[in-house]
Amino acid sequence: MHLFPRISAIALTVALATPALAQDAEQSPATGQASDSGEASLPDNAIVVTGERIRGQVETDVPPVVELDEADIAAYGADSLADLIEQLAPQTGSASGRGSGRPVFLVNGRRVSGFREFRRYPPEAIVKVQVFPEEVALQYGYPADQRVINFILKDNFSSREVELEYGQPTRGGRSNGEVEFSQLTINGGNRLLFGAEFNTSSLLTEAERDIIQTESNTPTVAGDPDPAEFRSLASDSESIELETTWNTTFGEGARVPSLSLNANLDRSFSRSLSGLDTVLLTDPDGNSQLRAIDDDPITRRTKSTTASLGSSFNAPIADWDLALTVDATRGWNTTRTDQRRDTTALVEAAAAGEIDIAGDLGLLPTGGIEQADSRTYTLDSLLTLTGRPILLPSGEVNVTAKAGFNLDGIDSEDTRNPGVETSLDRRELLAGLNLAIPLASAREDFLAPLGELTLDLGGGVEDLSDFGLLTNWNAGLNWRPSDSLSLQASYGMREHAPGIAQLGNPQIVDVNQPVYDFATGETVLANVVTGGNPNLLAETQRDIKLAASYDFDLFDRSNFRVEYVRNRSDDVTESFPLLTPAIEAAFPDRVTRENGQLVELDRRAVTFAERGSSRIRYGFNFFGRVGSESEGGSRGGRGGMMARIASAARGSSSQGEGQGQGQTGGAPDRARFQQMREQFCSSEGQPDISQLPERMQQRLRGENGEVDPARVAEARERICSAEGARNREEMEAARIRLCTGWNAADPAASTPVDLAALPARVRERLAGPDGQVDPERLNQLRARVCAAPDGEGRPGGQDGDAGDPPPADNEARGGGGRSRGGGGGPGGPGGGQGRWNLSVYHTIELENYAVIADGIPQLDLLDGDALSGSGVSRHNVTMEGGLFHNGLGARLSANYASGSQVDDLSFHDLATFDLRLFMNLEQQQWLAGDDPGFLKGARLSLRVDNLFDAHQRVTDETGTVPLSYQPWLVDPLGRTFEIEFRKVF
Repeated sequence: MHLFPRISAIALTVALATPALAQDAEQSPATGQASDSGEASLPDNAIVVTGERIRGQVETDVPPVVELDEADIAAYGADSLADLIEQLAPQTGSASGRGSGRPVFLVNGRRVSGFREFRRYPPEAIVKVQVFPEEVALQYGYPADQRVINFILKDNFSSREVELEYGQPTRGGRSNGEVEFSQLTINGGNRLLFGAEFNTSSLLTEAERDIIQTESNTPTVAGDPDPAEFRSLASDSESIELETTWNTTFGEGARVPSLSLNANLDRSFSRSLSGLDTVLLTDPDGNSQLRAIDDDPITRRTKSTTASLGSSFNAPIADWDLALTVDATRGWNTTRTDQRRDTTALVEAAAAGEIDIAGDLGLLPTGGIEQADSRTYTLDSLLTLTGRPILLPSGEVNVTAKAGFNLDGIDSEDTRNPGVETSLDRRELLAGLNLAIPLASAREDFLAPLGELTLDLGGGVEDLSDFGLLTNWNAGLNWRPSDSLSLQASYGMREHAPGIAQLGNPQIVDVNQPVYDFATGETVLANVVTGGNPNLLAETQRDIKLAASYDFDLFDRSNFRVEYVRNRSDDVTESFPLLTPAIEAAFPDRVTRENGQLVELDRRAVTFAERGSSRIRYGFNFFGRVGSESEGGSRGGRGGMMARIASAARGSSSQGEGQGQGQTGGAPDRARFQQMREQFCSSEGQPDISQLPERMQQRLRGENGEVDPARVAEARERICSAEGARNREEMEAARIRLCTGWNAADPAASTPVDLAALPARVRERLAGPDGQVDPERLNQLRARVCAAPDGEGRPGGQDGDAGDPPPADNEARGGGGRSRGGGGGPGGPGGGQGRWNLSVYHTIELENYAVIADGIPQLDLLDGDALSGSGVSRHNVTMEGGLFHNGLGARLSANYASGSQVDDLSFHDLATFDLRLFMNLEQQQWLAGDDPGFLKGARLSLRVDNLFDAHQRVTDETGTVPLSYQPWLVDPLGRTFEIEFRKVF
């Protein structure tokens, strides 16, 4: 016998304070068929929740490049958001040719102070990931040279995570380890994160890769040590990092002020070897020997400490949204480099015949140590004000105004110039304005045949203390003629100053560095100078971009995107290019030779007169599912928690319970319910209720059959207000309290419920004739609520948001309640179905040239000229894809670069593949059994980078590999593997 046969969905839903449109189909037959009137009939126990959009989504007419829901995210098997972003490189990479390459990051549609604020968040805390093209960056105050990634968080989530990782190349010689811990709690708008990480890597020497030494570096006496054992290919390093992030909101609802603070401390050490100190000795007879003085290598030691503090503040001001971000960093860096010894006395003794040039050389005093110290500081602040103050027939004009203050500084000194301290600082004031003006809109029925057409206009100024006034402006069109097709066109001009580090870093000289000398065709060991160049100029950039994106019905969802980008720049800051004869002729003061042999090269940054390039980038994104959906429906579909509690309270049939978990039978689709809610909430006065479900129409009519204004007002208060978000949290908290400690096999052994913490209306429904909570009623309620897949005494984390529309085609989306990381039970998110995806992007370089200085011939980087250690590949292909099902996953990524030619050197094609396999141990019945115990929330991963141990082959015109381009010298690690154990508590 059911104890609650008369409590309807509306009773318990209201008892848990979740007002929704759910109740209007309370007693409709679950036929799954459309009614004769054209209305989609609702099943008897359907819970219908409507909403315009998921909280935290980006409001823009520009469609995302890609969107990932919870199941898609789980299929990547990522350990953190930083890991997820790395795997999304094909979609997040920009073809703009500008910027740092890192996207703009948003959390819940709002700007954050920096990447470190959320990079350690586990992917299980995310409801959705949105990746937008560069144009969207403008409305957040950033230039249109970075893509935008928005992470939408779950309302309630908690986890403690430990990661242990070990890796090494398959050829050995080096190992690396990592230990990481993080703890995250999300409670609505309040978030708290603690994180710590330790990394260590061992030294790898040239001897461990059989690197052939240059003749000028190889001692000629057999007993001398092998220099390859004292030259490092990869340094010995250790680092430790601590960080914390705190976020809070002031008030309740979607548009409330929020504040975040984050702090980070990073300390690292590294040690590298530059070979042995050698001397050329010649006796009186003219015989010569190249000798290693001893086996004490020339060592470079670096110690760095970085402290960072960031904050973001968001608040509504009337109809405007204010966002302020501040990020401050202070860094200390010390580099100590051993110097060569003074061998003058030794050379003179050999020339005088006083010593045997092949014998014992004795002990020489050390050459001392050169030390370079630098102290850097940065302060970046940006204030944006976004609103829609102007209403046109085509829609609202989006206005983003920004202002900012940035401070950069560097103080450096080195023992090469004792008593001389370099101190540079830069103060920057900036301001800008961006307008998104709708020109046509099908939504607003203005020039509707054109679809959605928006004009972007923007401009700004930057006042730099060391460069004066710099300007920028941009113009663009975003056109969406249909839901599937979107087009963008933009032009931008920007004046850009070189970085403070490029101007003022201390000069450091590294000795015995291999350099390929094109003038002689030989690889030599030379001194290499790095550091800042105070004579760099400000750059002027001019860019054109055309893009198109098309969504098509293939698999679960698919899209195609193509972009054309043209870049032109004057007075360009570049790293010192490859030392070809043309480069040496342009910068003769950077090269030092003795008797024609290269002995020193100054590789500090330089200014080029002009750079130009253009490219086409196109790609596909495919997403699909494998396997059948779990019996009983998608686990945790939208509205799932309300359905479970409501159907348990009603004592519904098993069929009803299944539908309550996301299988709404013939329920109207998401778009229809969104349209219905928008119409009901946006109209003033008496609404047109003819398009509403019949049951809801009856609830809005009075006894005389006419629409009752009081009932309409009450319905609007419930449906259109932000109260649902608060009530959803209360409802989820009640479920957690009911299910924590519940023992279905022996209810008497269950942990007692804190009744005082339950909502008052729930306690009223559970009360017996004496007014006290009836234990039998309580046990039956707990049994039904907790019998759902997410029960078992723990938060499930797959429940729908109270303000979301119902899912189309029974698609599940995780969201609501306090959940813990780990994938969410059998099959993880997605109702037991597996997920697969594939992304492929191809970039074609159409032109790429450089003009070093006026009067010097243009360098064609696609036809034999070069600026870097290799040529520019005309074709680049990136691929990333994977499959995840039943707790088993595989990810495969690939990169291909076509060959290039630089003078007489041929750089051959290179294709590399990375493979990652992972297994959620909790879901492996053969391993975990019925009680996973320690394996709950555990995952084991194996990663192999450069799967086929591929190396780029470089040959000269005779087919010989130059010594400085030996494969293991260019890529000393080759194929590497990493094994990782991750445990989420």
